[in-house]
Amino acid sequence: MNVALWIVQGLLAALFVFSGGMKLVLPIEKMTDPVALPGLFLRFIGVCELLGGIGLILPSLLRIRPGLTPLAAAGLIVIMIGAVVITVIYMGVASALIPLLVGILAAFIAYGRSRLAPIPPKA
Repeated sequence: MNVALWIVQGLLAALFVFSGGMKLVLPIEKMTDPVALPGLFLRFIGVCELLGGIGLILPSLLRIRPGLTPLAAAGLIVIMIGAVVITVIYMGVASALIPLLVGILAAFIAYGRSRLAPIPPKA
């Protein structure tokens, strides 16, 4: 279970760091074309995704406050719930399956790192 959690953590961390980084680098006009959300809100989501992606890996890897990993995953679940809703509104139900799957994987990390295979803190 620990190996599966590390694999999913690594993949989701890469996804969220890339996604959050792109929201911080792209011009606001490019981001607001497909979705009618305020540009600063999209930047805020980008910061949250970037920090959440880092939070999926670093606390567990360094064994410094590893309890932060399930909290980061829980925060990303909230973001993905919003992504599913926005995707259904603007692009339809079929397109919302990808953010739904990412949210389910984040829930797997949150549950797995808090109940199934928690990482003990550094002694």
